[in-house]
Amino acid sequence: MGTSTSAPGLTSGEVAERVARGEVNDVPVRSSRSTREIVRANVLTRFNAIIGTLFVVILVVGPIQDGLFGFIIVANTGIGIVQELRAKRTLDNLAVIGEARPRVRRDGSSRPVANSQLVLGDLVELGSGEKITVDGEVAEAEGLEVDESLLTGEADPVLKHPGDPVLSGSFVVAGNGAFTATRVGAAAYAARLAEEASRFTLVRSELRSGIDTILRYITYLLIPTALGLILSQLYVENQDMAEAVRRMVAGIVPMVPEGLVLLTSVAFAIGVVRLGRRQCLVQELPAIEGLARVDTVCLDKTGTLTEGGMDVERVVPLDGADTAFVRQALGAFGSSEPKPNASLQAVVDAYPAPADWRVAGTAPFSSARKWSGAELVGPDGEQATWLLGAPDVLLPPGDPALEQADALGARGLRVLLLGRTKNPLADPDPGLGLEPQALVVLRQRVRPDAADTLAYFGRQQVAAKVISGDNAVSVGAVAASLGLPRAEDPVDARTLPEPAADPEGLADRVEQHSVFGRVTPQQKRDMVGALQSRGHHVAMTGDGVNDVLALKDADIGVAMGSGSEATRAVAQIVLLDNRFATLPLVVAEGRRVIGNIERVANLFLVKTVYSVLLALAVIICRVPYPFLPRHSTVLSGLTIGIPAFFLALAPNNERARPGFVRRVLRFAVPAGVIAGAAAFAEYLVARADHATGKVADTSATTLTLFLVALWVLAIIARPYTWWRVLLVAAMGAGFGLVLVVPWLKHFFELDLAGWHDPWTGVGIALVAGLLLEISWRFVKLRG
Repeated sequence: MGTSTSAPGLTSGEVAERVARGEVNDVPVRSSRSTREIVRANVLTRFNAIIGTLFVVILVVGPIQDGLFGFIIVANTGIGIVQELRAKRTLDNLAVIGEARPRVRRDGSSRPVANSQLVLGDLVELGSGEKITVDGEVAEAEGLEVDESLLTGEADPVLKHPGDPVLSGSFVVAGNGAFTATRVGAAAYAARLAEEASRFTLVRSELRSGIDTILRYITYLLIPTALGLILSQLYVENQDMAEAVRRMVAGIVPMVPEGLVLLTSVAFAIGVVRLGRRQCLVQELPAIEGLARVDTVCLDKTGTLTEGGMDVERVVPLDGADTAFVRQALGAFGSSEPKPNASLQAVVDAYPAPADWRVAGTAPFSSARKWSGAELVGPDGEQATWLLGAPDVLLPPGDPALEQADALGARGLRVLLLGRTKNPLADPDPGLGLEPQALVVLRQRVRPDAADTLAYFGRQQVAAKVISGDNAVSVGAVAASLGLPRAEDPVDARTLPEPAADPEGLADRVEQHSVFGRVTPQQKRDMVGALQSRGHHVAMTGDGVNDVLALKDADIGVAMGSGSEATRAVAQIVLLDNRFATLPLVVAEGRRVIGNIERVANLFLVKTVYSVLLALAVIICRVPYPFLPRHSTVLSGLTIGIPAFFLALAPNNERARPGFVRRVLRFAVPAGVIAGAAAFAEYLVARADHATGKVADTSATTLTLFLVALWVLAIIARPYTWWRVLLVAAMGAGFGLVLVVPWLKHFFELDLAGWHDPWTGVGIALVAGLLLEISWRFVKLRG
């Protein structure tokens, strides 16, 4: 199946010379944005520019308490920078843990090195599942098959021989070998792609694109409204230019939902830090969001429900084969593979290699053909081909050994067939005429947390599908022991319809069943596509190269940290501690982020809507704007800014749904109109009372708007918990202090005069509150 040569690799002196010449793989692996990019992204924003300009204007006309909004923006921006830097530090540390460490041959011995320490001319060893990180030329090959689909889009693996080129970005699916590095660093074919693939990116997501859409609409509204407000205030306050400027600024500042973008970044960053503490590497930011939207999780049994290791439970000789002879053959077979998979490793552990057997050739395990092979020369000098693989693949239908294998598999055991044939491995079908020798019964180590994790998904209405290359009956037994619904009716994937011939039939079968066995890598991909065609949001977990195609196509790919480098390269989330039980934490974190950002987005946009409405009303009625900037600061801080930070970080288990923008606007627009109308109605009532002055009119209007905005907060905070009730009460108490503490009243220029206007404002706020309740219930009914 291949040829090999043996080479000692570079010497230490040759490596040092190449490092000195700069011939080293020095492409920086970045898991996050640089510090400079983080600072720039948080500081240089459109809304910071608007708020900053208005802050400078207020500093010129004074007083300082009208410029408090500027200090809040500085604090918010600082919080955003600090949180993202924390996330960067977490990700950078985790990326080092999860980084590939290729094995190189130097001074005649094999050793792992950091990817950045590879030099030109290094002899890099390859095994199944390993990612090729630099370009090179094959020097040794034993059945070496390389998947170049990440580069070419072609899914079929390519058989490599000595002298063939290999490119960075590809990975080994079968066999082993070694290659000489011919291009390293920036010169490597996929260097730029590799850097981008490993970077912590703020790529497009429904949440971010929805917020961007909202901000774009606000910008369109803000510019003409602000211009109209400037002109109107200059007209009505023509005797006092400074007062006109202050009231104009007070009208523009609350239109800007500056904290919405900040809280989105902070919520994601804190989510990354929380998951990082659980040894979960989030390679793309929207992966948290995406997993929150998942309604179907496809699980590979091996490495997910079961641990990677296996143990040989027993060997069952067939057709009168000698047990001692079979065990010797298994020992020799195990020694034929330098990088055994989990099944063969169990054989290696159980049966040492006999001294009087010799290996003449090998065919490494391939998930496509379901067997591995070795040409062995026994102690009598006779050479034969031995195959170890799936009984239902190697044996013809109806063979008596199949019934034994199925009976053992039904108990959750993994069963392999060891057979012998005279056909050489190079034959197109070496298994023709195979003589069964023994069934090798392996016991899989079920993860202790798998049952609880599957139960969690069941409670969260997330369908779990176990998709495995193993025998369907065996997989079904393992899944049933863990309590997976419908596991007692497993499907052999060889009976599934072809997606090209019957896509609807395939989708029906995949939707209706929970366990699938004998699934090929291409079928895994087809099954993910079939589920997506029915509108499902699919997550795929796996740890082997046979999972890569499906991981790439799934909405969210989740790889185990101990899995192959190829799976870690294409997955958005890597569970570095290999704990399947971490997955519910990722789902919960995603739901917390998405649900809470939608919740606080309502708060910010209600403020924007009522601010625009108030500005338009002021322009039309040609009256002074009812508030100064300091009043807007109090209103925004107590009804939006402070509570939004608490609400954004609270637990939230509701599954994310599409239609973020539509749902937010459906509540925020009517609620903002109600709040703005209530405030302006009170303002007109107060102005009509000639016994009170401008300060009293503003104070009564501020009271009314605060009560309505607090009612909005009380609606958004539902369902109530003790801390949410306390939060709403604390914000109300905070405003009460501003109204009664003398120095706060003076600082914020708030002074309620008499009883008529304040109580009228309370009455208007109660009516507005009832309208808010009706609006909220209508939105809730519409879903």
